[in-house]
Amino acid sequence: VDSNIFSHLSYVTELTDCIRAKSSPGTHEVKDSADFVSFFPDFVWTLRDFSLDLQANGEPITPDEYLENSLKLKQGNDKKTKSFNAPRLCIRKFFPEKKCFIFDRPAQRKYLVHLEQLPEEDVDPEFREQVEEFCSYILSHSKVKTLSGGITVNGPRECLETLVLTFVNTISSGDLPCMENAVLALAEIENSAAVQKAIAHYEQQMAEKLQLPTETLKELLDLHRASEKEAIDVFMTKSFKDVDQVFQNRLMEQLEAKLDDFCDQNMKASSDYCMTLLQDIFGPLYEDVKQGTFSKPGGFRLFIRKRQELKNKYYQAPRKGIQAEETLKTYLDSREGMDAALLQTDQSLTEKEKEIEVQWMKSESLEAANKISEEMQKKHEQLMQEKEKSFHEHMKQLAEKMEKERAQLLAEQERVLTLKFQEKERLLEQGFKKESLKLLKEMKAIQLRNSESFPMCSIL
Repeated sequence: VDSNIFSHLSYVTELTDCIRAKSSPGTHEVKDSADFVSFFPDFVWTLRDFSLDLQANGEPITPDEYLENSLKLKQGNDKKTKSFNAPRLCIRKFFPEKKCFIFDRPAQRKYLVHLEQLPEEDVDPEFREQVEEFCSYILSHSKVKTLSGGITVNGPRECLETLVLTFVNTISSGDLPCMENAVLALAEIENSAAVQKAIAHYEQQMAEKLQLPTETLKELLDLHRASEKEAIDVFMTKSFKDVDQVFQNRLMEQLEAKLDDFCDQNMKASSDYCMTLLQDIFGPLYEDVKQGTFSKPGGFRLFIRKRQELKNKYYQAPRKGIQAEETLKTYLDSREGMDAALLQTDQSLTEKEKEIEVQWMKSESLEAANKISEEMQKKHEQLMQEKEKSFHEHMKQLAEKMEKERAQLLAEQERVLTLKFQEKERLLEQGFKKESLKLLKEMKAIQLRNSESFPMCSIL
């Protein structure tokens, strides 16, 4: 094995002809390797049955130095020299992080035929040491498969399947696979799933902690806010490339609808509970009215006193919920005819006194209606404030995520810049000023990207 093996790696010179980083050239798009380096894997060169001496100019060298020497370019512009340099230039530019491992023969020649069944003790100790070093490096240094923008392809996501299908379908149609389009297609699937998981988490939290009816609307809103915050966090963790926050807006709309639904359930649970409670408390009283218990002189005022005692008993009952007043008024209004009839049959009252009692009953009903109206206005204001808080929570978590992604992108671009600077210096040392200038141009383009801030979010 020698360095001429790179002459057979002609496919590396066609990488940018086989895949595109972007669907259309941007203003600052780097034509060569800058868009690819961030998501291309590291280059690991492994040489089996290595028999050459690791030396250069009579001095011992490391495997990495051997690789670097093998990637050295030749001076000249003739066809043969260009053919020699082409794969080496591509490896240098597309794979700035490079590592080399060499492996001696694993065993004596007589054992090689049955190598797979060979006991470990018969494997050459130096070979075992080389394999251990190789495995240790791969396990500790290998990066997770990453797409452009720092998006990782991991187990829980169906990223790999989606990417493979996208690329296969694109190639089958005769087009070039495009990483940007693949990421956008993947984002569509992942962000839809992120919305569903966030909503599922919200529903689970509310189901576990919410007991209807709540004593106050604030109790419901506080629980909603805590569950919503966790749900947004779930979405932010699992989503990516949410252009114009389309999916986050969708999440916001669904969470708002969920809140409205819980408010409706809360009102119904309160109304149902209060109506049952009222029937239990007031039922015997109105049964007595039907039986004529209060149909006697002074009976109406005795009824009113008894009814007030029962109202106080109703008010003292716990966890009636937010419909306590409205349900009480609805119930008493439905008995208004019986109250009026009882008043008219009370012979101990003069017509003037009866008129005063009628006015008092109307005033009491109007006071209850005003109280209910004030409560409804207060509930409406609480809901509006809650939706404003919800909006700010979405904006807050979005801003945090964008800042985190920006920091990750800048760190990745800084890493690429460092690697390219090192490669530029090596090319200059070898006298390849033209190629180093190309790298310098790419580096300036990356620096220009670093100076551009992320676009402002546009949640509506």
